[in-house]
Amino acid sequence: MQAHRYFIVYKPVNMVSQFVSTHQVNLLHQLDFPFPMGTHAIGRLDQNSEGLLLLTTNKKITKLLFQGPVPHNRTYLVQVKNLVSHDTIDKLASGIEISAVDGKTFKTTPCKVTLLEEPLHLSPVEKPLHKNVQSSWLEITLTEGRFHQVRKMVAAVNHKCIRLIRTSIEDIKIGSMRPGDVIELKENDFFKLLKLNA
Repeated sequence: MQAHRYFIVYKPVNMVSQFVSTHQVNLLHQLDFPFPMGTHAIGRLDQNSEGLLLLTTNKKITKLLFQGPVPHNRTYLVQVKNLVSHDTIDKLASGIEISAVDGKTFKTTPCKVTLLEEPLHLSPVEKPLHKNVQSSWLEITLTEGRFHQVRKMVAAVNHKCIRLIRTSIEDIKIGSMRPGDVIELKENDFFKLLKLNA
């Protein structure tokens, strides 16, 4: 039996977290890497988001990581329009009502939110903000990941999300990776960095 393989990817913006689609979208197979048959994404990043995406041929990982008894941290860099107040930081960190399915609402679990200086190591965007537009950068660490959760959280405090980058899941980090980069990890390292039991 062939051993499973494990990859970390910096998913570029304007790419979906899939290898096949019935829609005309950019797909993971367009990355410059020979992924083996059966490779799939663990969790998702929406098309307009970028950053860390985990891929594997091991179908058990999604359940271990996102449906197991121990919640796992995911950290995001979030650029939002306008300046963010400390009161807003407190609201986001303590849990906030966002929309859920069927018109219902959901209160997010308390999380860590930090106001940052503008990160200098990021790759440039195609359409930078006009120099007169003010924005703020937040680092948000969650243990849950509902559909568009981070975008909905900042919208709930009246800030538009401009850029969203997942930088880490537990101890796996994008570090100095650039959009489109792929790194293969050994199984032991993958499980250790994600704090998973095989």
